[in-house]
Amino acid sequence: MNSIQELFGPRQIIAAVRNEEQLRQAVHAPVAAIFLLHGNINILSDYVDYAKGYRKPVFPHMDLMGGIAGDRAAVEYLARVIAPDGIITTRSTLIKVAKKQGLRTIQRLFLVDSTAVETGIHAVRENQPDAVEVMPGPLPKIIRHIKGKMGRPVIAGGLIEDREDIRQVLDAGACAVSIGNPELWCYNEGI
Repeated sequence: MNSIQELFGPRQIIAAVRNEEQLRQAVHAPVAAIFLLHGNINILSDYVDYAKGYRKPVFPHMDLMGGIAGDRAAVEYLARVIAPDGIITTRSTLIKVAKKQGLRTIQRLFLVDSTAVETGIHAVRENQPDAVEVMPGPLPKIIRHIKGKMGRPVIAGGLIEDREDIRQVLDAGACAVSIGNPELWCYNEGI
């Protein structure tokens, strides 16, 4: 299986999709991947197939999918039946199960204080996800700090408001930036 960075290729923007209209926009945007931040068990397969039809790697956020419990059976079902490229989750137990199912894994961390940073570093070292998404994203100093300690690609997400925010976090060492604003999805235009 390719690494996350190989899967993303040269692009560094990830479309964080919150509705069906954004999904339709994202498949035509020059993005590295699509993070599905909404959906439910009834439509998830259609969304994944749609994105893959446009050759866009797709990662549903397990914690945000309706009708899919955050447990081993849900991840096994997702891997076997829906077959996304990977998952995003805040739950360490799901990272372990998804890796065993052959899915790429992105562990989302909310860095609200120094304790959360240290707890996150410990969780990443223990679970070995393929990448880590840190939130909020505009934290260049923290990105530099944790990137070396985690030894995993870092994706910045949340509160990214403009091209300058994107540039700063990429310069700090983030491999990609997940963005919910479709106007910023063309940051990679020309790559």
